Amino acid sequence: MMQEPLSEQDKLRYSTINQENIDFITNRNNRINRWVIADMIRRTRYHHPDKTALVFNEIRLSYTQLEDQCNQAANALAGLGVRKYDRVAILAHNTHHHVLTWLGCAKIGAIYLAVNYLLKDDDIAYCLNHSESTVFIVEDSLYENVRGVLDKVPGIRHLIWSNQGAGQPPAQGFIDFNSWCFQAATTEPDVILRIEDPVQMTYTSGTESLPKGVIISNQSLIAQYMGCIIDGRYDHTDININALPIYHCAQRDVFLNPIFWLGGTNILMSPDIGKILAAIETWKATMFFAPPTVWIGMLRHPDFTRHDLSSLVKCYYGASIMPREILKELLEKFPRAGVYNYYGQTELAPYHTILKAEDALQKIGAAGMGGLHMESRIEDEEGSEISDVNVTGEICGRGPHAMTMYFKEPDKTETAMRGGWFHSGDLGVLDEDRYITVVDRIKDMIKTGGENVASREVEEAVYLHPAVEEVAVVGVNHPRWVEAVTAVIKLKAGATATEAEIMEHCKSILSPFKVPKKIVFVEALPKTPTGKILKREMRESYKGIFR
Repeated sequence: MMQEPLSEQDKLRYSTINQENIDFITNRNNRINRWVIADMIRRTRYHHPDKTALVFNEIRLSYTQLEDQCNQAANALAGLGVRKYDRVAILAHNTHHHVLTWLGCAKIGAIYLAVNYLLKDDDIAYCLNHSESTVFIVEDSLYENVRGVLDKVPGIRHLIWSNQGAGQPPAQGFIDFNSWCFQAATTEPDVILRIEDPVQMTYTSGTESLPKGVIISNQSLIAQYMGCIIDGRYDHTDININALPIYHCAQRDVFLNPIFWLGGTNILMSPDIGKILAAIETWKATMFFAPPTVWIGMLRHPDFTRHDLSSLVKCYYGASIMPREILKELLEKFPRAGVYNYYGQTELAPYHTILKAEDALQKIGAAGMGGLHMESRIEDEEGSEISDVNVTGEICGRGPHAMTMYFKEPDKTETAMRGGWFHSGDLGVLDEDRYITVVDRIKDMIKTGGENVASREVEEAVYLHPAVEEVAVVGVNHPRWVEAVTAVIKLKAGATATEAEIMEHCKSILSPFKVPKKIVFVEALPKTPTGKILKREMRESYKGIFR
């Protein structure tokens, strides 16, 4: 687009350096030197125009095709009146439409909000109303989650139906995604975008009754992508399986988008373990991320040995702590692969520390050191740094990954960022090499009979029992001990164990006050779609077992 010629007064701006003049000149040069998410696919297209960028079911898109469709999504949103900083919400699984919505928003400076698809009714309405979203895109198979609350979200001006073959849109004013999006122009929108601009919002599950809306900028994401690429040793030749939900920042921002940035290939699919194993073989995938619960499921799956998984040379885990015994098994079953542990929070875009492959065994159980652009430290309750080895405190971090703010929550933002550090709510310790080990979530520390018990320590002990596939340890209300250590266990297929056997096993390893007071055997542990174990739900479910 042609710019208006400079006036004599505007030319004078180039002679004096101050904020007003720099802003003016930056705006004039915005398309030339800007660095924002909106430019990511276009710049990758320049290097790899015909390479496969995205695979979703029968859809195969080159980087040229993906860039065109992202522009169409952006122009279609602009056609609805969406402007810079407006919020666009989407409720969807891992779909082609989901990717286009995210990248289309970035191209017009709108703020993308992916809603957790496990939420229903009023929980979804809260996110839409609190965020002040104006557009809501709903996948057909998830319509039942929102059917009863669409009349409770008055700020939504446009409803869009993401048709994935699960049914026709209801007569409630929905626009069909395909006919709406793919009639729009493929030219790039002309919008002034800056690296400091917010680009996405994510609601935390949180420990409080209401979730917090985390605002993340272009800068935070770009710094985070670069750190992932270098620390995680990604390459443009990588083929990445994206099976965990991309509504969650871990899969989307640590893996999907950095691989787009480099020019690798992203396979988009559902989190079905059997299909994951088949996809690794079919696509000769080189990298895969999953939380420990999914890796456990893969190792125990009957098809694990039936597929050729030798292409997988980079295995990543995060979202929760990996049991030591499972990590050892993972290293044994994938001898050619490097195993990496990412640790972080939504507020840090999200990765904070990484344990690299060369340290996987030497520092087994650790979360590693601060990533390329991050600093880490342990703080005591007064906010002072703890430098001594093996002294427990809160894990804190700072660097360009950090969020802009909690939306509409100035006090909580200030509290989380006090002293110039983001406070994670996780307890950790340093070793002699300054590697961090996560001890527990502050909220998951069990206070029993006046003693503190880290749930992770008890879980590690239980995992040493050969019959145990998965375990979660929680503190449950107790009339004498205040909280009682309680282990919720899923046994391996075909294995047997009694409560007495598990307790005797724990007594041989743990101090007496750390031994579980109760063992609960279950068919499956409650989890989020990203594989995190829902300990809060378990504390609620079992709160009456000691009456």
